[in-house]
Amino acid sequence: MKLLDYKNWSAKKILKELAIMALIVFVASNVFSYLRKPDLQDSHLPKIQSELVSGKLFDSKEFEGKPLLIHFWATWCPVCKTEAGNIQTVSEYYNVLSIAVKSGSDEEIRSYLKEQGVDYRVINDVGSKWARMYSVGVFPTTFVYNSKGEIAFSEVGYTSTIGLLARMWWAQ
Repeated sequence: MKLLDYKNWSAKKILKELAIMALIVFVASNVFSYLRKPDLQDSHLPKIQSELVSGKLFDSKEFEGKPLLIHFWATWCPVCKTEAGNIQTVSEYYNVLSIAVKSGSDEEIRSYLKEQGVDYRVINDVGSKWARMYSVGVFPTTFVYNSKGEIAFSEVGYTSTIGLLARMWWAQ
């Protein structure tokens, strides 16, 4: 008797096995994300005033009454590079602030953004001030604040475009 008898595998059985595997990966990734999420001292959006790498000023007061996604990432993070397009898509529909941690000069970050084909708002967190404030130690880490300025979701690791859009829609 063979260990794997491929003759008895039908398309239905293969799809069932793939669905089970996808469910296991989904559950495991959410458990890991929950276990690694930062422990915030305050669930309210802090006042953020900082210069963006574009030279413009970001002021969180401008976004009161609207949901806001805050995304921590780094140029040296391969998962962040994979997720950059997802953040770009979300930024076309919702308010997004991204914070690049330990990623070089403003010029290096602008070059990286151009290379990735993205143009969302970015604060250069050279000294990790913002990362410490949010207790971020793993990249990427994403926070979604609802229209009341309260934390609605936090995610550690890769998040799909659909997942991010659903969270932002829910946070309205």
